[in-house]
Amino acid sequence: MKERIVSKVLDNGLSVFLMRKKGYNKKFAIYATHYGSIDNEFVIPGEEKPIKVPDGIAHFLEHKLFEEEYGSVMDRFAEQGASSNAYTNYTTTAYLFSCTDRFYENLDLLIDFVQKPYFTKENVEKEKGIIEQEIRMYLDDPGWRVFMNLLKALYHKHPVRIDIAGSVESIRQIDMDTLYKCYETFYNPENMVLFAVGDFDEAEALNKIESNFKKRKYEVHGKIKRFYPEEPKEIYKTKIVENLSVSEPLFHMGFKDTDVGYDGSKLLKKDITTRILLDMILGRSSKLYRQLYEEGLIDDRFSLDYEGQKDYGFCVIGGPTRDPEMLHDRILKGLEEYKVKGLNKEDYERNKKKMIGNYIKGFNSPEFIATTFISYHFKNINILQYLEYLNIITFKDVEERFSSFLDPKYHSYSVILPDEK
Repeated sequence: MKERIVSKVLDNGLSVFLMRKKGYNKKFAIYATHYGSIDNEFVIPGEEKPIKVPDGIAHFLEHKLFEEEYGSVMDRFAEQGASSNAYTNYTTTAYLFSCTDRFYENLDLLIDFVQKPYFTKENVEKEKGIIEQEIRMYLDDPGWRVFMNLLKALYHKHPVRIDIAGSVESIRQIDMDTLYKCYETFYNPENMVLFAVGDFDEAEALNKIESNFKKRKYEVHGKIKRFYPEEPKEIYKTKIVENLSVSEPLFHMGFKDTDVGYDGSKLLKKDITTRILLDMILGRSSKLYRQLYEEGLIDDRFSLDYEGQKDYGFCVIGGPTRDPEMLHDRILKGLEEYKVKGLNKEDYERNKKKMIGNYIKGFNSPEFIATTFISYHFKNINILQYLEYLNIITFKDVEERFSSFLDPKYHSYSVILPDEK
């Protein structure tokens, strides 16, 4: 693909990666910390005993960092011709911007505001009200409820079953001191990565980044000690049903991945193999998809996804349906038929080529490159190795993954039904 990434680890431990895309107007930068919603129990550097913090605090921090003494950082980015945003997921909090001009000024601003928290008792209390409204909005969102109920059914204890924003009760426990403790633990450059992509001079960008950090002092922390509850292999429960104000039932079915505990190239290979497998079995060109579609059990909103991290993994299958129970039974029956008759090698070859095409196409998008790079980096995976591993995955690898992953005893399903009138 003839793509090149320039990288350097700064003296403070920050990993910097720069990809030049000649001829591209848009420039995109993302500054991320390996800190997400599941990181609620850890040891503060310099201390010995772990502390447990309220659920939703990583997301709360993301909100608070955009507020400075002078006002909103987003307004500053807009003044400099940039669009800014941020996101928090289970393992990562990331801050980003895109622009066509004044790239170096916006890069400075990105580093400045993330490395300069401004918390007061007053603005923390104000934020609780804002996030409480956001949480209540998600509680009324059928698409989010069907997904979260699935995770609650799959997992007994792992914090992935907890809403990223926390709960109304948990955010009320957050205070300024706890925010600073979390910030000082996870927002150290050693635990962070900065990635930028676009048509800019790599040497100039690197010099700008290094100059910005030279005016700051950081203590060496080393690896952060994080603690997660021991999760049983078994699912928590088979089914969760909830009634909400929807016009048609929603259905999500998931399989819990019990093959966990590693990252790097082994995790990358598992991730790719699993995605090929799911597409072969239930992708739009699969026999089972066509059958379900013709029976009126699914429509083009039906989707598949897989989330694979070092400590957990699961797939999500589903969408709106006229009959959740029938769809659930038909998918299980279809999987059993595949196990009896075997997978089709032509389907494997076709889906593998499709993934190659999608990956290459993705490199036309600075957003795809940056967000995918960050996601893989925190799993100790190099995005540029993707094609290498995709090419070495065999049909036998997919067959073996099928027999080990999509086991009915490790599945749960979640249903949202229309309110009874």
